Amino acid sequence: MCRTLAAFPTTCLERAKEFKTRLGIFLHKSELGSDTGSVGKFEWNSKHNKERNFSEDVLGWRESFDSLLSSRNGVAAFHAFLKTEFSEENLEFWLACEEFKKLRSATKLASRAHKIFDEFIRSEAPKEVNIDHETRELTRTNVQAATSTCFDVAQGKTRTLMEKDSYPRFLKSSAYRDLAAQASATLASPSSCGPEPLHT
Repeated sequence: MCRTLAAFPTTCLERAKEFKTRLGIFLHKSELGSDTGSVGKFEWNSKHNKERNFSEDVLGWRESFDSLLSSRNGVAAFHAFLKTEFSEENLEFWLACEEFKKLRSATKLASRAHKIFDEFIRSEAPKEVNIDHETRELTRTNVQAATSTCFDVAQGKTRTLMEKDSYPRFLKSSAYRDLAAQASATLASPSSCGPEPLHT
């Protein structure tokens, strides 16, 4: 039987409202802050062309999972959504792996590899990701002689899981649908900016 909103715990409703509000302000906050290590920092910018660019960005998130992951605002929105599902560890692990691959120092690679393993991979890790035993053991072995590719298999599995499971739910969520509707309205509004941008 369908449950009414009143039947849900207050904390769940508050969480959903907070997420919807957070996504709603995206249209007024055009870009993530320059600190790439933090998800959800924005700079205020109300210029019309920025608003249009952001609206195009929002609508692009539904084209592919890659489009979402290549957008800093998209990653922030997806992260906020995953928090409402208590499954943000998959995205946080994926992002940690992307940063890890940029390291060039062997010493830093080894140190960071062990931190990522302890945070996301080992059994009972504080943010344990959902991977099979074989992948966990392969990653454990890889970390012992850390290279920039030691998390590739585990990262690939969590990415596939997000793409097939969480991403479709994100696109179907009322928060994203509302945000996409606002983005479409912004692009359709003649007052939002001068002429339509040229598409090549």
